[in-house]
This record gives sequence, structure tokens and C-alpha cells, in this order.
Amino acid sequence: MPYQTLKGGRVPIRMWTDPGTVEDLALDQLRNVSALPWVEGLAVMPDVHYGKGATVGSVIAMRDAVSPAAVGVDIGCGMTAAKSSLTVEDMPDDLSGLRHRLERAIPVGRGSHKQAVDPSGLPNLKERGWYDFWKAFEDLHPAVRARLGRARQQMGTLGGGNHFLELCADDDGAIWLVLHSGSRNIGNELAEHHIEAARKLPHNQDLPDNDLAVFLTGTAKMDAYRHDLFWAQEYARRNRAVMMALAQGVVTRRFGDNRCKWDEVISCHHNYVAEETYGGAELLVTRKGAIRAGAGDLGIIPGSMATGTYIVRGLGNETAYNSASHGAGRLMSRNKARKNFTVEDVIEQTKGVECRKDGGVIDEIPGAYKDLDTVMAAQSDLVEVVAHLRQLICVKG
Repeated sequence: MPYQTLKGGRVPIRMWTDPGTVEDLALDQLRNVSALPWVEGLAVMPDVHYGKGATVGSVIAMRDAVSPAAVGVDIGCGMTAAKSSLTVEDMPDDLSGLRHRLERAIPVGRGSHKQAVDPSGLPNLKERGWYDFWKAFEDLHPAVRARLGRARQQMGTLGGGNHFLELCADDDGAIWLVLHSGSRNIGNELAEHHIEAARKLPHNQDLPDNDLAVFLTGTAKMDAYRHDLFWAQEYARRNRAVMMALAQGVVTRRFGDNRCKWDEVISCHHNYVAEETYGGAELLVTRKGAIRAGAGDLGIIPGSMATGTYIVRGLGNETAYNSASHGAGRLMSRNKARKNFTVEDVIEQTKGVECRKDGGVIDEIPGAYKDLDTVMAAQSDLVEVVAHLRQLICVKG
């Protein structure tokens, strides 16, 4: 669908959804963003909903400024997917054993590996430069430098909330692994320290919302934030790569090297900052709950526990700053979901999926999310569908 335009402060608000379906709190956040003096443009994805600091599903293009709260506290959160040579015919009737093997291999929630994962022991892992990556930890914000051991042990862990690991089948019957996670506790700590620092800066004292405090290019505070930000984004990418390699190992051992081969991994952030050029201007583009969808870019757009995932290819729509939604987006808050749904509802709405079906995942029930197909239809000018996947196994954080 073509986007709709709302009047903003300094810039218009371009929305790939019906503004009448967006909650008032989210619209207020978007108007506040559009009024910031450094904003050059604002694009809103169809999964938009109210978020902490800035709206989830927003793409903010700024000149010489970045708002750390508009990135979010889970810096670099994103998706990774890999297609295998297996098919649904290879899968056993009872998938519980495979789910439990995946859960044993990859800690969830606040869990960590007992010992840091050795990348050299993962044959499917192609990441290099581990020494330099961990060496750079010494240059992070002083408040987190004592966290190196924990950061190492959390490398290759899922986290909680809406993070997940899934085994899926596409419409042709091919088996995929798909996962969603970010920079774990180290990214969160870095974000909180920098958000607090930004709030105290003099140029941020008269903003419509102090959560939108920014760092400015050419300052030591901005340099420190961007250094830590880009490191955390890399941590998130490597975290997903390690988990994918661990999960691939579980599946390969179950079915054998001869039967199980893997295509190249697809990976994309959806809480991050990138340096991009539009209209000849160099801008800092923040995507919070949005993926890059430049022409030919492969991306991953998930729904919820039982509503599938789309593998997509970007169409390069610069009006949306080459972006698309990061998922279906929440329809209701976690607290509201817990009040409105029961364990019986979880069981009913996740029929056919091997997953947890207890009170701990009520806030992640499919009914708490927007309809994924409606979201996809709203961004047909942003991405094209490469594959549609349905869940067979879902491991929740």
C-alpha cells in the first residue's frame, strides 16, 4: 500500500499503515520525534507500536545526531535464518526430543554457558577476528569493563522476552532454522549508561521528551557512544552466529552429515544505527523495530509463536529509507496479554507447534500480536516475499 502522511513537527511522518490503527501514545512519540531539530526524516513501519523511549517500528534519519533511546536497550537485536537440505518428510512424528536437545545446547532467559563457547569448535561458524573483537572490550565504557567474563559466557545465548529459536518448514517442505536475539546483558548495560549520559547534556534540556536525548557529532560523548554502539551491534551479530552454529550442530548430529547440509546464513539487525546517504546528505539512520530493505537485501520478518515467518528481499524504497518492518508488532502490552489470555488459549493458539504451553509464555501468545499477513500486505512496496515459513518447533526465552 502507498504510505500515508501525517503532519509532524519539523518533518512529516510517513506511515505504512492506517494512522487510525495506531495507539495515541505511539502517535505522541512519533510527533515528538518529528519535532527534534536534528531530524531529517521519519518513516513508520506497519508493525508500529508504543515503545520505551521511541516508537517500535520507526526509522529515524538524523543529521549529526543520534538518540540512544531511539535505538533501544537491546542494541543490535535482530534475526538469523538458515535453510537446510532436510525436508518435513525427514522429521519424526514426535519433535519433543529435538526441542529438548536445542534447549540444552542454547541457554535461554538469563542463562549463560558454564564456560565460554569456543568458536573453533563449531564447524558451521564462519566468523573470524575473535581475538580483536574481545580485545576491544577493554575500550568500552568503564562501568562495564568488569563484565568481560559474563559477556563471554552469554555469547551464544538466547535471552528472554520475545526472543526465540525455531525449526520451521517453508511452503516447499524445506527445513529452516530461525532465531531472534540481540546483545544480551552487555548491550543493555552499555545502552543504559549512555542514555543516562545523554539526558544530562545541556542541549537536551528543552526536548518534548527527555527520553529522546541525543549525542551530537564532533563531541567526545558521541564518539564514545558510537564506539560502544557499533561494538554491541557486532556482539549481537556474533551472538546469533554462535547460536545458529550450535543449533545447526544439534540438527546435523540428529540427522547425519550426509542428509543435512546448510545454505548461507541470512542475518539482519532491527535495533541499530547505520551511516547512510540520501539525497546527497550523509545521515545517521536509526532503525528501532525495522530492518534494512535496500534493493536486493535479504531480510527476515517473523510473526509470533505459531503464525510463521517471511524471508524477504528489499525493493530499495528510499522514501522509507530502504526499510521494512521487523515483525508483526505487538497488538497489546505484555500485562494486557496476561490479563486477557489463559494457558488454555496458549494451547489452542499453538496447535501443531512443539513448544512451551504454560503460564510463562502467555505474554507471547499469538493473539497478543498483529496479524502478520496484514503487516506484509501494507509493505508490498518495501519488500518482496522470498519464502514463507511455518513453525514446527519454537524455543522461547
